[in-house]
Amino acid sequence: MEKQTIERCSWATTDLYKEYHDKEWGKPVHNDDKLFEMLILEGMQAGLSWLTILNKREAFREAFDKFDCRKVALYGEEKIEELMQNEKIVRNRLKIKSAVTNAQQFIKIQEEYGSFDSFIWSYVNHKPIHNHFNTEDELPAKTQISDHISKDLKKRGFKFVGSTIIYAYMQAVGIVNDHVKKCHLYQP
Repeated sequence: MEKQTIERCSWATTDLYKEYHDKEWGKPVHNDDKLFEMLILEGMQAGLSWLTILNKREAFREAFDKFDCRKVALYGEEKIEELMQNEKIVRNRLKIKSAVTNAQQFIKIQEEYGSFDSFIWSYVNHKPIHNHFNTEDELPAKTQISDHISKDLKKRGFKFVGSTIIYAYMQAVGIVNDHVKKCHLYQP
């Protein structure tokens, strides 16, 4: 009996990528803790490969108090220095400081909207966008919606939230589903 091969998006090349692709990417997230984690990780990824971030994800969770935005928002210079010495994570001072700033702004949005989930999903009327691309080459790096979200977040004081980062974030938390047509997770 022949083993059936599962068709995936072509970027899912390693076991870690396959697991992330199959269990997370493009699946709608409505939990604020998870939305915060992915926002920070996408910012950390800027200029690096997503695989680098996935490989360091557990270390990030440990270093950043399981991405508890209330704890991260209170990090001072001493904690930032401690994180700068942590070889298991991305040691970029601007990115680490941005995580603190973004936690503070994230909390403000929660207070204003009741949850970050309500805020971020309002950009798509609380319904995921299902794209219908044949190949990964067709996927945009950013869209008008990611431009709009990026601009809004920047106005609110967020850092490392350019339109390309935000589009990757939208894919990561399932606001947009970009699984290509040949992929077993594609939804017509």
